[in-house]
Amino acid sequence: MFSSSTTEWWIYIATSFLVAVTVIYYFCISTFNKWEKLNVPYIKPIPLFGNFLNVAKGIDHILDFYNNHYKEFSGHKYGGLFQMRTPYLMIRDPELINHVLIKDFSTFPNRGVYSDFSANPLSDNLFFMENPQWKTIRSKLSPAFTSAKLKIMYDQIKECSKILMENIRKDLKENNNQIEVRDIMGKYSTDVIGTCAFGLKLNAISDDESAFRKYGKSIFIPSLRTLFRELCLMISPALLKVVRFKDFPNDATVFFFDAFKETIAYRLENKIVRNDFVHYLLQARNDLVLNENLPKREKFTEKQIVANAFVMFAAGFETVSSSLSYCLYELALHKPIQDKVREEIQSKISKGDGQIDSEFLMDLNYLEMVIAESLRKYPPLIALFRMASQTYRVPNDSLTIEKGQKLVIPIYSLHYDSKYYPDPQKYDPERFSPEEKAKRPNGTYLPFGDGPRSCIGKRFAEVEMKLALVELLTKFEVFPCEETDNPLTFANKSLTLVPKNGIWLKFKKIE
Repeated sequence: MFSSSTTEWWIYIATSFLVAVTVIYYFCISTFNKWEKLNVPYIKPIPLFGNFLNVAKGIDHILDFYNNHYKEFSGHKYGGLFQMRTPYLMIRDPELINHVLIKDFSTFPNRGVYSDFSANPLSDNLFFMENPQWKTIRSKLSPAFTSAKLKIMYDQIKECSKILMENIRKDLKENNNQIEVRDIMGKYSTDVIGTCAFGLKLNAISDDESAFRKYGKSIFIPSLRTLFRELCLMISPALLKVVRFKDFPNDATVFFFDAFKETIAYRLENKIVRNDFVHYLLQARNDLVLNENLPKREKFTEKQIVANAFVMFAAGFETVSSSLSYCLYELALHKPIQDKVREEIQSKISKGDGQIDSEFLMDLNYLEMVIAESLRKYPPLIALFRMASQTYRVPNDSLTIEKGQKLVIPIYSLHYDSKYYPDPQKYDPERFSPEEKAKRPNGTYLPFGDGPRSCIGKRFAEVEMKLALVELLTKFEVFPCEETDNPLTFANKSLTLVPKNGIWLKFKKIE
């Protein structure tokens, strides 16, 4: 027989357990009445995981998650979804997208993408920063990417492209004319951004042991760490503060922080002045860090200056290398389009003085269409994120978006919507002829985003891609090989488009 005290103890344990389970269950579902209250169409969530279970389990890629919801909300301007416990409003109407990104940008200036800057100093940069800091640093760095500055950098980019050609020839001899193009394009883009933006002679194209290349690759490798961080964030940002989860591997963080600090210190000590990105970073440092007359609330830190150097480097090499690789992949699969690009290039060369300069690149209209179609099929970002900084009434609609509400604009899904791009799986550069572009509403093509927070280095990236393709296609024909995946499959643990098996292509020298 149990004594009365023992019975009371078991009742206490059972009651405590039930209370704990109730509290946890309530926490798991407490946000799930959001869209029903606002009369917004939504997909029924499950406790804790919301609509995100298959992504959390690594079964689905996040682009499938957005695609499925985008199709479910067909006929609606928007729909509600739950990434774990966090409610997001998916915006799928082009007119409303333009309001969010451009017309009413002052209401949606922030991405709403959280990082614990005390644990992740490299993340305290242009991408993560909120207003007014974002606007301040953007205005300081934008002059580094004007047309005039791009012309100055052109010869440096061209030098990197020559080294790229030499190394492709070397790799072809060693690998039976087959190359994994994402790797070699990653080396090229690493050299370009290092040379042009930072004045660093990285030699990543030739050196497989380049530290910049090694650690640059490591921050984009799909991993359970990346997925787990995102899941914690979607459950509650407070959870990241508790576990102090890192955005990037520790060794990569230390390397880049030290490397960029040393670059800035070397410039200052030796009074080196170059008209590049570091020059504008140093000006920003003088104006925002060292300026004693600046109010404390407006001051930046040395760490923020280094963090903005890092984000330019990371975005500069990954976006370009991936976009170039996908473009070559599609040209290899579509030989008539590849031949047409080559004919345009050779025609312009024969009509001119043979010089391949920045003006020459601007005149390659069909190549621009090819790059645009590649970016449609393989956008650098799958989705854009925004957060309402104040209450917002959706134009011509009953919905009021509350302050703090997070929004997602599904770039990949828009790019594959047959309403805007008939037969969207088909690779067709003619979609971007002036006539076809005029038929589509704004807000349906967003590889670099749009509005004040669009990609700061867009024009730099386009010049870099054009030059590499001109050099390649005048010297080589590109074909699929036995190792080429068709169709491509993407790694599920990544939040961007990373092909599982790389992109292998065959190159044949043009005699």
